[in-house]
Amino acid sequence: MTGFPTSIGDSDESSIRLLGHDLTKDLLGQVGFAELAFWLVAMRRPTPSELRLFEAVLVALADHGFTPSVIAARLTLTGAPESLQGALAAGLLGGGSRFLGATEDVGRFLSAGLAGQARLPATVEEWDDLARDAVRQQRAAGRYVPGLGHPVHKNGDPRTPVLVRIAAEEGLLGPHLQLFQAIGRVHPELLGRTLPLNGAGVCGAVLCDLGFPVEILRGFALLARAAGLLGHLAEEMRHPVGLDIYAQVDQATDYQG
Repeated sequence: MTGFPTSIGDSDESSIRLLGHDLTKDLLGQVGFAELAFWLVAMRRPTPSELRLFEAVLVALADHGFTPSVIAARLTLTGAPESLQGALAAGLLGGGSRFLGATEDVGRFLSAGLAGQARLPATVEEWDDLARDAVRQQRAAGRYVPGLGHPVHKNGDPRTPVLVRIAAEEGLLGPHLQLFQAIGRVHPELLGRTLPLNGAGVCGAVLCDLGFPVEILRGFALLARAAGLLGHLAEEMRHPVGLDIYAQVDQATDYQG
């Protein structure tokens, strides 16, 4: 019989193995959840500096108030209070190009901008030139520049400078984050307006600099947001607002036959 190889985990009657370690002897009480999430994906244990920055990303992405994903989760719980898993899933399914997906979109954009470079820029001016090329190519292709702008934080996303500072403090200010900063500097001259570098975008840059492939980045955004959604669902159980949201939408509906 052909086997199905995995390096993640396995179990038998008396033990559980995870990432080559005994779960109860080596990991429980010794490894935090964020560290384990990093390890599971990267197949290596993060350094303390990497872990601090990675945890900051997860915290930054955990919640942003009554977003569409939160409303979807709360209304699902209103309609099916017996299905917590359905409500949580409903909130996660909306993670796409407008909400939560920017983390992946920025990672792809920055990775494409860095691809094919014989060497990384050595000066601020060189980073700015590379950023101009990336923005021009994106616009020429008829695509928006991901990571710019925010519907709430129009004058600056408060998460962005903090994440950049932590990356610098830990010696992890890598090429993706440097290119993202350069895009923040040069885009006004190319787009004719100034937009803030948003938090989801800086998280994508950070995750790329931590070595994660762009294909997995949205998963980390969803992992973080799952915690926020669970908090909202717990609050919905304590102080329900789902029926009020439904009533307001129902009353504001303008049926046009």
